[in-house]
Amino acid sequence: MNFGLSQMPERKQKPRAEGITMVMDKGLSVEEARNLMSVGHLHVDFIKLGFGTAYVTPTLSEKLEVYRSFDVPVFFGGTLFEAFIIRDQFPDYIALCRQFGIAHMEVSDGSIDIPHPDKCAYIRELSRYGTVLSEVGSKDASQVFPPGKWIELMQAELAAGSTYLIAEAREAGNVGIYRSGGEVREGLIDEILSEIDPQKIIWEAPLKNQQLYFLSLIGQDVNLGNIGPNDIIALEAMRVGLRGDSFFLFLDGEGAARNKKNKHAQKQPKT
Repeated sequence: MNFGLSQMPERKQKPRAEGITMVMDKGLSVEEARNLMSVGHLHVDFIKLGFGTAYVTPTLSEKLEVYRSFDVPVFFGGTLFEAFIIRDQFPDYIALCRQFGIAHMEVSDGSIDIPHPDKCAYIRELSRYGTVLSEVGSKDASQVFPPGKWIELMQAELAAGSTYLIAEAREAGNVGIYRSGGEVREGLIDEILSEIDPQKIIWEAPLKNQQLYFLSLIGQDVNLGNIGPNDIIALEAMRVGLRGDSFFLFLDGEGAARNKKNKHAQKQPKT
């Protein structure tokens, strides 16, 4: 960090297994990727090339090399995986990942119906080649899974070889673990956390209030995904209590008491 402050929460350093920030690249240029890494590489753990953008991105290899030069793993969006599956081209997907040196792979079924035993089989196969991140939840807002179903799917996918589970929210943060207005399905989250290790879950949280919710619930080392490129530094500041929303999250008892006293004084009527 650039200077010293007391009462700062300790952030795990990269490479880390928790406190992960996964950033969504929806079409950055090579220069934009380089600029992004110049300021954000210390805070970014994964880059996801959103949905199927890898197929239409010019100079894809050059951009991947930029991320690779900063030791930031990249993976293709789950929608691209599903595009290969629906066309019966799973071997081609493996070949694609190997061609571009992609060692992290997302397995999802948010757009198409994949029988869950088949999805777990894909996870098992891909785990032979690298790290699997499997997404749970549907992109269809009408598909609302009960908590027990989420837990069942998550446990099965971890057993099949997933290193991380991605809790679906889409890039807009309005499906899956959220309601249509972006509000967190708090009961669902509580039930999931009663059965699944939070270190294994990357919560898609593109909106500030969603990020704050998980930071308040789990702590500064919660895993968050679908973060916008322009939000990396702001999120890292929020993680350590240096944003108004999270200012008092990590202060000790004295600091919290001082805040309470100041607020009480502000409310006193003038005499």
